[in-house]
Amino acid sequence: MKLKNYLSHRQFTINCRTTSKKYIMKWLKYFLLLLSMQIMAQNNSQSISLHDLLKQAEINYPLLKSKALDVQAAQKGIDISRSTFIPTLDASYQVNNATYNNITGMVYPQFIIPISGPPSSGNNMNGAFGSAASLLLNWQPVTFGQRNAQVNYAKAGFQYTTADEQNEIFQHKVKVINAYLDVLTANELVKVYEGNYLRAETNYSLAKTLVLNGIKPGVDSALFKAEISRAKIDLLNSRKFKQLSIILLSELLASEKNIAVDDSSYFTKLPSLFISVDTLKNPLFSLFNSNTELSKARKKMLDRTLMPTLGVWGTMYARGSDIQFGGIVNSNDGLSFQRYNYGVGLQLSIPLLQFARIRPQLQQQEFLIRSNAEKLNNISLQLNKQLEIADTTLNNVLAIAKESPMLFESARYSYKSLLSRYKSGLANYAELIQAQYVLIKAETENKTNYMGVWKALLYKAAVKGDLNIFLNQVN
Repeated sequence: MKLKNYLSHRQFTINCRTTSKKYIMKWLKYFLLLLSMQIMAQNNSQSISLHDLLKQAEINYPLLKSKALDVQAAQKGIDISRSTFIPTLDASYQVNNATYNNITGMVYPQFIIPISGPPSSGNNMNGAFGSAASLLLNWQPVTFGQRNAQVNYAKAGFQYTTADEQNEIFQHKVKVINAYLDVLTANELVKVYEGNYLRAETNYSLAKTLVLNGIKPGVDSALFKAEISRAKIDLLNSRKFKQLSIILLSELLASEKNIAVDDSSYFTKLPSLFISVDTLKNPLFSLFNSNTELSKARKKMLDRTLMPTLGVWGTMYARGSDIQFGGIVNSNDGLSFQRYNYGVGLQLSIPLLQFARIRPQLQQQEFLIRSNAEKLNNISLQLNKQLEIADTTLNNVLAIAKESPMLFESARYSYKSLLSRYKSGLANYAELIQAQYVLIKAETENKTNYMGVWKALLYKAAVKGDLNIFLNQVN
């Protein structure tokens, strides 16, 4: 309610001219104080609409940025899986100095660097130079479904991260709207308590005048002075709630600036209950569905590791050594190449004992798939029950909000009547202050009840997974 309208409803006539002048000066100071505070707030704040707030939050909030990068990383995972079709081609060159002792026979290659050449006639610890260069091509064009399974697993991971991103964006937007509504509520409550504080000061001035004229006992001025302190405490608490609400909203927007929002339309109109009857499309469904598909894709990928692989290899290489035929050593001949070779071939690799290792992992994935299916059933049950709660709550708070204006008007009329009776000496302090308590309670409840309808509508939109249910009814 604007200050001018508020003052017009609470003006009263005082026969004493000096007292009237005092009232006017006090109201003027109060008006100038509010005007200066409003100008400072406009200079230090950034005004923005709800739709712009949601866009800003989606662009700037660090967690949402992180989710977007996760999606890009998952997209690259698909490319990585597909790139295994590309053959490898490695070029190498080496030079070394080592003993030329050698012996025939077989040895397990791990942890041992082999020495080429025929066996030596005896143990010789002298060193000799050697060199080698090669090109090695390795390609696996046929994997019997292993590569496709890896690509499908990467795609399932991409779908999961995308669903996770969409769910996080949706939940964050719900938080932003809720914080936005809290700021609007705080704005209205500050106005209510500012009016109550001015009302308390006015009553105190009135009581002093009536006490001086001998109409009321002196204790009334002391009691009304205490009410000024109470009203000031309520006003300070409301301002604290407003500041905390703004801080929370700015955090959700990842903004360093103060966010100035003020829309009183939420407290003058109620939303329509005409809502589409579409089925639930909460992003949690997509998230849990994609998690189940991810488990299935992983099981398929593990199952494909039991299949053989067909590899193609080709090589060209050269070899040089100080050691000549017959064991003769020609110093530094090993730094150049003496022999050139090539080779091509096919290799079919069959993991004969892989089943024993993979079987427990396949069983594990089967349990995870069944577990995810039950989690999805649980989410469906919870959301359907929450939707019933949302409908019940919305209908209830809407009925309450329709009664709130009548309660407020009755309380305001009663206060005005008792104030007139108090001026005439027909009502005492207790009656007037009780009417004042009823008025402030009715006024705050009228604001919170209206906002309660909007919050209930937001809750229903959040459960259904469609914020347009709420946003389509917002200016």
